[in-house]
Amino acid sequence: MSRRGVMSEGLKQQIAQELGFGDTVKQQGFGAVSSRDCGNMVKMAIEIAERNGLH
Repeated sequence: MSRRGVMSEGLKQQIAQELGFGDTVKQQGFGAVSSRDCGNMVKMAIEIAERNGLH
């Protein structure tokens, strides 16, 4: 059973840009992003979902 990502690629790019590491993602991909920054992305995605009533 394959697991698909919940966040769209566009949303991930937008959040990365807002958190200040969008250029790193564009140049090196998400593999170059620290665990801490990935955690911050998840937190922001949850906040966005809650604001939009998607919780």
